[in-house]
This record gives sequence, C-alpha cells and structure tokens, in this order.
Amino acid sequence: MKLIRFGAAGSEKPGILVGEKRYDVSSIVTDYNESFFENNGLEKLKAAIESGTSFPEVSNDVRLGSPVARPSKIICIGLNYVDHCHETGAPIPTEPIIFFKSTTSLCGPNDNVIIPKGSEKTDWEVELAFVVGKKASYVEEAEALDYVAGYALLNDYSERAFQIEMGGQWAKGKGCDTFAPLGPVLATQDEITDVNNLPMWLTVNGKKFQNSNTSNLVFKIPFLVHYLSQFMTLLPGDIISTGTPPGVGLGIKPDPIYVKAGDVIELGIEGLGSSKQVAVAYSK
Repeated sequence: MKLIRFGAAGSEKPGILVGEKRYDVSSIVTDYNESFFENNGLEKLKAAIESGTSFPEVSNDVRLGSPVARPSKIICIGLNYVDHCHETGAPIPTEPIIFFKSTTSLCGPNDNVIIPKGSEKTDWEVELAFVVGKKASYVEEAEALDYVAGYALLNDYSERAFQIEMGGQWAKGKGCDTFAPLGPVLATQDEITDVNNLPMWLTVNGKKFQNSNTSNLVFKIPFLVHYLSQFMTLLPGDIISTGTPPGVGLGIKPDPIYVKAGDVIELGIEGLGSSKQVAVAYSK
C-alpha cells in the first residue's frame, strides 16, 4: 500500500494512492498516527481494500500533507553516506551519529520551505526515511524489519550556520518550521523490491546536485533500528531519516551554495515518488 494524507494543513485526512488515483479512507481510518500503527492499522486497512470496500476518489488538485501525522520523534542519522563524509571533510563514523528534528518541522511534500529569520545558509538533503510500525526496545538486528511500517522520501533541510557555527547541538539547524517535508507517500515494505538499491536525486532550479543510491548507506535500516532501540524506545509512527548522499550546498567547492527565496527544490527516490518545495523568506 501507499498511504497519503490530504487536505488543508492541520486538517488532513488519511487516504491511499492506487496507481495515479487517490482515495479517501477516513471512513475506516481516523489518521495515520501512533494509535493506527500500534493497533494493526496497516493489516486492517489492507484487509478492507482486499475485501473490495469502496472509497471515494480524491482530486489530484488537493494538497498532500505528510503521510504520517505528527510523531513522537523524528530521528536523523548524520554522515551516513561515505562520499558525503568526504565532501564535508568529516571522518566516516564508526557508530551512527544521531540528532533530532523537531516534530514542528514536519510538513507536506510540496509545501513551501520557509527560510528562517536571519538565515543565510539554508541547505538541502534528500534522504530515505522509514517509519516505525510497532513499539521497539532492545530489538535484535535480525528481527528489525518486523518493526518497520514503510518508507518515505524526506528533505532534511538544514541551516548550516545555526547547525555548525553557533555551537551546541546540530538540532538548532535542523528543526526549523518546514524543514522536514515528508512524502508524497508512505510505501509499505511490500511496495519496495530492494530498499538498499533505490536511486535518489535532488535538483535546485533544475540543476542536479544530488544523484546517488541507497546502496551507499554506511549503516543500513536493520542496524539502525537495532542501534537506536538500545538507547530509546521507538514508538509506532516515529520517523527515522537515514542520511543524505553527496551534493549538499555546504559541500560545493570552492564556494558553497545555499537556498534563496524563489528557489525551487525538487527531489525523489525510486518507488517513493517526488516532492517539490519553493523557498520563501520568513515573514510574520
């Protein structure tokens, strides 16, 4: 299945994408949230679809929201592509680097990205994210995929001055409003043949800056589930973003390139669709 949420920001309804058509499943699903995943919502929804339950079609003109309602956590993995380490001058990690994005950074895949007040170094990062399907604590790596509900596209926007130059933790440059557009879909595991071999890309104003493949991940998803669950309980609906490949603005030589108002950022991962954000300056 490919799950979507649609409607005005803050009033989204749950739906599914079948081929190119969208359908409203709010008659049987309240929302794609912790309760949904915790109470076997995926299995119940699949059974309803397979039984021939009829759902109303939704126009493609309707806004898409994040395919997951606000989770308890958005956890990100830093420097998880070898070539990205090289372009930033960082050593390849021997253990995953972990940071958090605020849940208020989550937004729809095609919503505007707001350049924060005072920002001059807003950057892009195409990433593969996965969503936790059930409560996970001290999970064995061999069983880790049993805890994954599905996969989604995420742009891990980052304000590099806030992140790197101001001291403290990376979270300051990661959690700004609109800095986590997710989707368009949450694809369940059976929709993806090989999650470790998905082409991924990102363009700014039509110029390709990132062009890689999930095969280049340093730490794969089963290990990440296992590793994270040693330090915290992962709850159903939590989002984990697995890191970005080379081609971020910070790494461009000799002069980094950062997002400006009016820029158009487009990105995609095979099987998970594409998204498009237009950058706008912060205003009250």
